[in-house]
Amino acid sequence: MHPASQPNLFEDETTYFADLILPVPIPSLFTYRVPRDMASMIQVGARVIVQFGSKRVITGVVAQLHTTPPVKYQAKYILELLDDQPIVTAQQLGLFKWVAEYYLCNIGEVMNVALPAGLKITSQSKIQFNPEFEDDHLLTDLETIIVEAIKKQDALTYEEVERLVQKTKITTIIKSLVGKRAVILFEEVKEKYKPKVLRKIRLTAAYLTDDALVALTNSLEKSAKQQEILLRYLSHVPVYNHAELNQKGLDKSVFSQDDSLSDSALQTLIKKGIFESFEVFISRFDDIPMGKPVEIHLSEPQRIAFTDIQRQFQEKEVVLLHGITGSGKTEVYIELIKAALSGGTQVLFLLPEIALTTQIVVRLRKVFGDKMGIYHSKFSDNERVEVWKGILDGKFQFVVGVRSAIFLPFDNLGLIIVDEEHETSYKQFDPAPRYHARDVAVMMAYLHKGKTLLGSATPSLESYYHAQNGRYGHVEMNIRYGNASLPQFELINTKLEKRQKKMKNEFSSVLLAHIEKNLVQNHQTILFQNRRGYSPYLQCEECSWIAECNNCDVSLTYHMKVGELRCHYCGHKEQVPRTCPTCGSPKVKTMGYGTEKIEDELSILFPQARVQRMDLDTTRAKNAYQQIIQEFEQGQIDILVGTQMVSKGLDFDNVSMVGIFDVDRMIHFPEFRASERAFQMVTQVSGRAGRRADKPGSVLIQTANPAQPLLEKIIQHDYKGMYAAEIEERNKFQYPPFTRLIKLTVKHIDANTSRRAATILAEKLHVELGKSRVLGPEPPLVDRVRNQYLFDILIKLEREKINFKAAKTFIQEKVLDVLTDKTLKSIHIVIDVDSI
Repeated sequence: MHPASQPNLFEDETTYFADLILPVPIPSLFTYRVPRDMASMIQVGARVIVQFGSKRVITGVVAQLHTTPPVKYQAKYILELLDDQPIVTAQQLGLFKWVAEYYLCNIGEVMNVALPAGLKITSQSKIQFNPEFEDDHLLTDLETIIVEAIKKQDALTYEEVERLVQKTKITTIIKSLVGKRAVILFEEVKEKYKPKVLRKIRLTAAYLTDDALVALTNSLEKSAKQQEILLRYLSHVPVYNHAELNQKGLDKSVFSQDDSLSDSALQTLIKKGIFESFEVFISRFDDIPMGKPVEIHLSEPQRIAFTDIQRQFQEKEVVLLHGITGSGKTEVYIELIKAALSGGTQVLFLLPEIALTTQIVVRLRKVFGDKMGIYHSKFSDNERVEVWKGILDGKFQFVVGVRSAIFLPFDNLGLIIVDEEHETSYKQFDPAPRYHARDVAVMMAYLHKGKTLLGSATPSLESYYHAQNGRYGHVEMNIRYGNASLPQFELINTKLEKRQKKMKNEFSSVLLAHIEKNLVQNHQTILFQNRRGYSPYLQCEECSWIAECNNCDVSLTYHMKVGELRCHYCGHKEQVPRTCPTCGSPKVKTMGYGTEKIEDELSILFPQARVQRMDLDTTRAKNAYQQIIQEFEQGQIDILVGTQMVSKGLDFDNVSMVGIFDVDRMIHFPEFRASERAFQMVTQVSGRAGRRADKPGSVLIQTANPAQPLLEKIIQHDYKGMYAAEIEERNKFQYPPFTRLIKLTVKHIDANTSRRAATILAEKLHVELGKSRVLGPEPPLVDRVRNQYLFDILIKLEREKINFKAAKTFIQEKVLDVLTDKTLKSIHIVIDVDSI
C-alpha cells in the first residue's frame, strides 16, 4: 500500500469531509465536502480541484478525511479528484507541517513551494458564444467578427481574440459583448503536466508473414510513393527475419524528416490498414549522457573515511565529513549511496547550486545509470513532474538535486547527503517558507528514520560546533586524492603595486605574469571576482552623480555587452546616459569592476587567449552551465572568469592557477559572518587549482593589506584556527551557534509608516523577551527595495536558556498584532527564522 493511502472509509451513506492544504497564505486548512460519487476513491495525499472564493479555481492536497462539518462556514463541494493514488506521501505531509511550524509560515506556502508547477492546475479565461443571443443588429462590425470567430472555434482565449482583431487592449470590447449577452465568460481548468510522446508506426498484424509481405509489395507496384515508404520501413525494421521487431515500430520522424518521402502516401497506407499509428511515452531524461559504466576504487584514506562514517552512523543521526578540497569526498559519497541502495532504501543527494550538478551528474550517471533522477529549477515543469512521479512509481531510488528536492515524495529515505553544507544557497529567502535545506534535511531523515551526512572542506561554524560538542559525528579527510598537494598561496600587495605604477587597471604585474606563464604552458586559469556586471556603478566626474535605481536604494550596475544599467535587486533596466542627467557633463565613468569588465580587459591584454565568463548573466539558459563546463574540460577555454559559481566543487585536471580579486571587500563586509564566509569562499575557489599530483597549483590573492590575520589563516589552510577565533567572538557577542536568530523585516511604501510599525513591534517584543534579545529596528544596508522601505529587527534567542517554540509563538502573536493594527495599513512583515 502507498504510504499515504488508507483503507476505504466510505462505504455507507454518511457525509464526509476533507481538510485540504491550499496554496494560499492563510494558516488553517480548509474543509470541503466530498461528493458521494467521489467518496470511495478519495485518499489522503491526493490532489483535488476546488473553488476558492467566488471565481478562483485552485489545486489542493487532501490532508485529512473525516465526518465533522465546519462550524463557521458552509462547506463547498470538491469539484474534481485528480489522482487515483496519492501524489504526496504521509512523510511529506508531516514534513510540510513541521516546516510551517518551525519557519513561522503557512502550510499552504510550503505546499506551493514543494509541488512542481506542473502538478498544479491552472485555469484560463475563455469566451464562448451565448446560444440564447439573437440580436445581431446590436453588434458593431468588430464585435460581429469576434462572435463569428467564436462560433467557429467553439471558444477563444483573450490572447486569441487579441490576435484576431490585432489589438492589445480588448477588455472594453469583451465587456460590451458580455453586456449585450452575446458571449459567456468561463474558466477552463486544465492540468499543466503533459507526458512526452513519441509518435510511431508499424505494420498491422495481417502483413507480418513472408507471403503477405511479398503480396503487399507486389500490390503497391503501381503506387511508387507508397511502395517506397514500405521499403524504407522494412530497411529499418526487417520483420521478414524478426517479426517481433515490428512491435516496437519506427519513429514517424524517419519519414517526416525526409523530403523525398510523401506524407500523404504514408497517411494513405494508414487509412488502408497496412500501417497503424501509435504513441509511446518516453522519458525527458533520455538525452542526458550515460557515459561508460565505471567502477569506483577507494584509496586507503577514502576507505578509512567510508568505514568511519558507517561506524558513526550506528550511534549518530548526523555525521559531518570534513574533507579538504580535492580529498575525494565524491567517491566516498558514491560508496555510501551504493550501500544505502543495496539495503533497499532511497537516497537524496543535495547540492547547493545547478553549477555543481553539471559535472557531478555525469559522474554519478556512469555509476548509477537511469536509476538516478535529477531535480533542479533549470528543468522544465514537465521534467520535474517526471522525477516526482518516477519516485512514486519506484523508478528513481536515488535523486540528485538542489534545495527544492528536499520536498520530493520519498517514502523510505535511508540517507541524505548534503554536499558543501556550508553554502548559503541552501537557504531560501523569498518567498516563504524561508527554509534552510540542510536543516530540513536533518528533520526529513529523522522522519524517515534515516541518516544525514554533511560534507564540506569548510564547514559552517554551526555544524562544526555541533560536531565538536558530540551532537554530530565527525570524520576528517586531510589528504588530497592521488597525492596531489594543496595549492601554494601568494599575497599581492595592490597598494604597493599602485604606488610603483605596475597595475594595469585591476591586474597586478604579478598576476599578469602568472597568466602569461600559464598560457605558454597550456595550463588553464580561473579568475574569481564575486561581483557580476561590467562595473558596480557609473559616476559623473564633475558633480559626483551616481546612477541609482528608481525603486531601490542601490546603485545600478553597468552591463556593457547589452548596453544597460541594471538593478540586481528588483530587475529594473535602463539605457546608459550619454551625458550626466544632473549637470550635462559627458564625463560619466565606470567605477569599480565586475566579471564582465575582467573578461573584456583580458581579451585586450591576452588577445590570443580563449576567455569565457561564468556568472548569472551567462548561465541563464537551461544548458549554459553544462556547455561552459564541457568546453573548459575539453580545453577549449584558457581562462575562466566567474563569480562564486566557479568555487563550488568543480573538478578540472588542467587548472594550475587561481587568481582572486577584491578579497578585502569580502573580509570587511559589515556582517558577523563575513570572516567565516571569506575563508570559505577563498578556500573553495582555491581548491580548484592543482588537483593533479603532476600539476601543482598556485593561488594569487590581490589585497591592499596582506597582513590581515584571516589571510594568514587562509594561506596556511588553518580552518581550526579560523574556527577558534570566530567561535570566541560569537560567544562573546551571543551569535550563532550560541543563539538562534530570527529576523523580522517590516516593509511599507512610506518610510515613516515602516519605521513607526517596526518601532511598535520592537516595543511589543521587549515586554517578554527583553531589550538585550531584541536589536533594532534599524534600516538594512539596502533600505529601499521595489519602492518599499525596510526596517530590520534582529532577535537573539539563547539555545540553553529559552524555550524556542514558545518564543516563536509569542513573536508570531506580536507580528499579528501589528498587522491587524488599523492605524498601520498595508504593512508587510517578513519573518526569517534562522536568518543567515
